[in-house]
Amino acid sequence: MKYEIVIDGKTATLATAEGRFAYDALEREYSAAAVGDGAWSILIEGRSYAVQVLGGGEVSVNGRVYHVEVLDPRGPRGRRSAGESSGPRSITAAMPGRVVRVLVEPGQEVAEGEAVIVVEAMKMQNEMKAPRAGRVASVKAEAGATVSAGDILVVIE
Repeated sequence: MKYEIVIDGKTATLATAEGRFAYDALEREYSAAAVGDGAWSILIEGRSYAVQVLGGGEVSVNGRVYHVEVLDPRGPRGRRSAGESSGPRSITAAMPGRVVRVLVEPGQEVAEGEAVIVVEAMKMQNEMKAPRAGRVASVKAEAGATVSAGDILVVIE
C-alpha cells in the first residue's frame, strides 16, 4: 500500500508490503505489534521504537513528538476538496492500471475539473481531472506505463 505522508511539514511517500517498507529512497524490514490503545512496538532491522498515537495528528516515537498526516489516495482525505490547499496537489492512481493518455504537459495552465490523464483499470477508462486551477508542475507518468495504487501521476501548483 502506498501513502503520501507529511511529517513535521516534510512530504514523502511511504509504501508498505509484507514486512518491508519504503520511505522515499530508504527501504527496510519491519514488524509491528500493538501493545495498548494507540501504542505500538515497532522493530526496524533490530532497533526497537515505542510509538504512541497522541491524537490531533501527533505521534510520539521514543518520547519525541512529531506532527504526522497520512493520506491514503483511496480514502476521503487523500482526495481533498479543491479549495482545501493552495500548495502543490498530486493526482494519484486510485487503483493499479495502465496510463492510456496524458492530456497535459509541464508548464501548461489547467482549469479546475479539466481532464489531465486517462488511466485504464479493470477494463474501464478513468479520466483524472485537475482538483483545482493551476499550472502543471510535473507529469510523472507516460502513455502505456503501468501504475500502482497511490502512484503520483501529475502534480499541479
